[in-house]
Amino acid sequence: MDPRKRLSLKRATTLIAGLGLAGSLLAQTFPSKPVTLLVPYPAGGISDVIARTVNHALGKQLGQPVIVENLGGASGAIAAAKALNAPADGQLLFQGSPNELILAPLAISAVKFKSEDFRLVQMIATAQIAFLARKDLPVNSVDEFLDYARKMAKEGKPVTFASVGPGSFYHILGEHLAKSTGIPMTHVPYKGAAPANQDLIGGQVDIFLAPYGKMYEGLQKDGKIKVLAMLNEKREDSTRQYPLITESKQLKDFDFNIWTGYFVKKDTPEPIVQALHKAITDTLSDPAVHAGLEANSQLTAKPLPLAAVGKAYADGTAKFRAIAKSINLQAQ
Repeated sequence: MDPRKRLSLKRATTLIAGLGLAGSLLAQTFPSKPVTLLVPYPAGGISDVIARTVNHALGKQLGQPVIVENLGGASGAIAAAKALNAPADGQLLFQGSPNELILAPLAISAVKFKSEDFRLVQMIATAQIAFLARKDLPVNSVDEFLDYARKMAKEGKPVTFASVGPGSFYHILGEHLAKSTGIPMTHVPYKGAAPANQDLIGGQVDIFLAPYGKMYEGLQKDGKIKVLAMLNEKREDSTRQYPLITESKQLKDFDFNIWTGYFVKKDTPEPIVQALHKAITDTLSDPAVHAGLEANSQLTAKPLPLAAVGKAYADGTAKFRAIAKSINLQAQ
């Protein structure tokens, strides 16, 4: 071998070994100070509740306090941009979901980051999606709703569906429902779930595909709304009383949920990612975390190995990009 090539190879080997040792030492000292858990919404919402259910238990696993910071705006994109501008040292965790990291870049022209700029470390919770209808809609099942919606569309009076804003997960679901059934439906965007729920109860909008909360159980019992189905693939104990979307004759492949996970910048050193993954995974088995999530209608996520976590994020990104393309979602 050419002496110069031999020297170059030796230097490269030494550099790689040095990087590995540095990474190992970095993981041993991480975290060196309190960790920030960045929530892309104001305090008081379900995202904030999830963070404050998890942060103390996660802090115990990491050996440093985990401090929740709320930063709302632009469908979570403002907080996401802040996370990307922070050092890639694992000291800042971003609490995200498909809403902020997959859909916002597709729906908001001002968003310049890509889903791939983030790395999912572990999922923490999953929200079930309910198929809600106004109380006086003359249907009692998903199949009856689709027959009714088809009839109304032919009469030039398409049914309406609510969302928490253009490009949101719930907007995409509604458009996907219309596209996959071939039934025209009219999107009615709101600035949040509260006004959408208010108009659903008041009969101003026909349906709302929304994250399930126990409040909906009470509203149905009081006759204020109808829960036509859950968009689950299988029955969960907390919603066993409702039909599954997969049990309908016309919507066999329309099962969806929305998960929340913890992200870092993609170039965060691997030993730090591994340390965070272990700490978050161990936090998932904490009884207080499980009970707190369940009390807020969240399902505790099933822990996944790092490779499987990465695949789940990549698969989810590809899935929603395909749906956005199919419904011709335009960034605004």
